[in-house]
Amino acid sequence: MPGPKPNLERRIELLKICFDTFCESGLENTGMKKLADACGITNGALIYYFGSKDNLVIESTAYCMAKVEDDFMANAPTSFEDIERFLREMPYLTAKMHGAKYRFMYQVYASPKYREYGKEFFKGVNVRYHEYAVQLSKKLGMPADFIQGMTYIFVRACVHYALFEDEEYLKLQLGAIRTSLRLFLKESKPKEENL
Repeated sequence: MPGPKPNLERRIELLKICFDTFCESGLENTGMKKLADACGITNGALIYYFGSKDNLVIESTAYCMAKVEDDFMANAPTSFEDIERFLREMPYLTAKMHGAKYRFMYQVYASPKYREYGKEFFKGVNVRYHEYAVQLSKKLGMPADFIQGMTYIFVRACVHYALFEDEEYLKLQLGAIRTSLRLFLKESKPKEENL
């Protein structure tokens, strides 16, 4: 007969604490004892909630990176005029707030052991970015596919900057986005008819 189910709120709290601990120390330097100590519980209690370190890695990475993504989208532009603010501010804000999280996420999802979980996570990202693009399409008057493509380029630039603080890469990516936006605007203006 199965035992009682772990409390969901406590489980989420533990996921966050463990994810922060992983981000601080790295995957290979973080054992169950370090995680349990950070959570203020025993190894046995941590096993009760998650079953194994692998489950904890998988669940904490997916949960916390989805929250990082939510933070990113909460700051996304809501009008065409707001795009430039977003392009200027978000790479630096992302690096400051989430750099260690991105480094850990790539450490996990690039590992052959967890790669399939990374593929599943990014399938969900694709769905969420598409939904966002559809919503923003109505506000900006741009096709959702264009917005989704620009979002991927921008997120990639932000993540790369968060990982490596590479200003040159960031400026080139932002330049490509700005050029694409200018070309889109130019193409979308009504053409004057010859009288």
